[in-house]
Amino acid sequence: MTITHFSAVLLFSLFTSIVFGITQRSDPKMMIRFGAFCFVLFVGGTVIASWLMWLIKH
Repeated sequence: MTITHFSAVLLFSLFTSIVFGITQRSDPKMMIRFGAFCFVLFVGGTVIASWLMWLIKH
């Protein structure tokens, strides 16, 4: 089984967001919201960085 670079980024983002949500907020509802917010930022940042690298290459 091989994992793609994007799948690895998604897994990293998921687990890091879970840790950030648990450690940075005390209310369970806010933990979920902050974790989801971090996940969106991680994935969005990755997609934007990927496009920037593509533009630099071409």
